[in-house]
Amino acid sequence: MKTYDWIVVGGGITGATLAYELVKVGLSVLLLEQHATPDNATRYSYGGLAYWSGTTPLTCQLCQEAIARYQILSQELDADIQLRELDLLLTISADSNPEAAARVYAKCAIPPRLLSVQAACELEPLLNREVISGGLTVKHGHIHPQKTAQAYIQAFLRAGGEIQISQVLQVVRGGVQTNTANYHSANVVICAGGLSRQLLKSVGVSIKVYFTHAEMIEIPPVDLRLHTLVMPANLQRFELESVSIQVDELWNQPDKELASPILDVGTVQFLDGSLRLGQISRVLTNPHAQINSEESEQWLRKSITQVLPALGSLSGTWHKCLVAFSNKRFVIGAVPEIDGVYIFSGFSNPLVFVPPLAQRFANFVAGREDEVITGLMQV
Repeated sequence: MKTYDWIVVGGGITGATLAYELVKVGLSVLLLEQHATPDNATRYSYGGLAYWSGTTPLTCQLCQEAIARYQILSQELDADIQLRELDLLLTISADSNPEAAARVYAKCAIPPRLLSVQAACELEPLLNREVISGGLTVKHGHIHPQKTAQAYIQAFLRAGGEIQISQVLQVVRGGVQTNTANYHSANVVICAGGLSRQLLKSVGVSIKVYFTHAEMIEIPPVDLRLHTLVMPANLQRFELESVSIQVDELWNQPDKELASPILDVGTVQFLDGSLRLGQISRVLTNPHAQINSEESEQWLRKSITQVLPALGSLSGTWHKCLVAFSNKRFVIGAVPEIDGVYIFSGFSNPLVFVPPLAQRFANFVAGREDEVITGLMQV
């Protein structure tokens, strides 16, 4: 059986990007994805590119590298990824102080601009002025996330990469076991998003990569037009993540809920007129936990209606997926317990951070020095 230089586990935006960058530097690469029809966080993403949000020298540098990468990506991949610029509108709830909300973003490379209620409603006419005390706005990049992931995969295949639709059951020294066959490689990199932790845990490796269960409603194309990408200024998801990882051992307990679910009301409209409304986030240690879709959809629709009344009753379909996160902005490095196994996961802002870091990682493993990757390689 053929032995590859690298096996990449996971065909979302992270695995697709990294597989492409690895094959581009001349390595033989097999990409393994368990679903023929994508059903991952990339598939249900808003597609936002928060270039403005860097707060450290490293994240600011990666944001700038991402901007440059995206400017040439459609041409390089020979596909339309629907790159554009949107106004991001961060809503400030009626019971919150606008100036205090603005101070939270003061350290960003480009701090969002504070808006009055009137100005926020002029920017987004669909907004309910009664539920906000103001807003924040900043220019925000946007792509179609699934079209971008597919563009990476097609470019990867054209460059000589191979893909198999198989579920990885276990990572072993020298390759992986799947539900269809065993595959051999010198190196394996885990890009399985919310399943990364479970996959490594099955072989006794504990990595501080976690996941939330995220829920949203997908609306097919409509004539109604949203002018902005809407999100709350106070994202409860970050606090939820922080609370849930204070005791790492709890993640080893089955079917445990580590915090109460939250809902951050947000929405985006794609170029074809379709919408994604969300999102509920739950911290359940079982990646396959069952969720009451009817109750969730009712909660989502009620909350969306309060902020954007015209959207809450639109016909659509409820979806859920796992969203990976970590106690850092990302986890990149070698897994100490198994030679030749790496992790590339847990990104807080994957659509921005993955493209430049995947390119750097591929060049690094091909033998080029890279101070950024060297600094991140300790898992």
